[in-house]
Amino acid sequence: MINEEKSDTKTLAIGRVAPDFTFMNGNKETKLSDFRKRKVVVYFYPRDFTTGCTTEAAEFTADYDKFKREGIEIIGVSPDTQESHEKFKEKMKIPYHLASDINNVVSKKYGTYGLKKFMGKEYMGVNRTTFLVDEDGKIVRIFSKVKPQGHSNQVLEAFDIKVN
Repeated sequence: MINEEKSDTKTLAIGRVAPDFTFMNGNKETKLSDFRKRKVVVYFYPRDFTTGCTTEAAEFTADYDKFKREGIEIIGVSPDTQESHEKFKEKMKIPYHLASDINNVVSKKYGTYGLKKFMGKEYMGVNRTTFLVDEDGKIVRIFSKVKPQGHSNQVLEAFDIKVN
């Protein structure tokens, strides 16, 4: 579960410091700010075990060594429980961090929680969005309305990392 820390979402933009948040990393609490001096991919996704989320996780997992070689951490954030994340990580062999945001506190700070439409119905939920954070904790790129397939390659290219 993620703990809320103060942030003004009205100022969330490229060049601004990414809002800090705390999440469970195994049995210990970890903060986004613990990764300063390293680049970080923070990606928001709707739900573990769904088709799009599984595709996105599988691609980040397949490319994880490329990110790791460049010293880049990956944190996936969704409203699922920590227990669900553990099952998802085990099934998908996910080597990076998954943060539980049950009450959508962090997704609201990042502006990723909002109105969604599916098959003519509107509802509130997490919109698939990715933030690239530099070594100083500043947002350097925002991907909105992410399509899961091919997204890991987009992120690698944004960091100027060879895809193939």
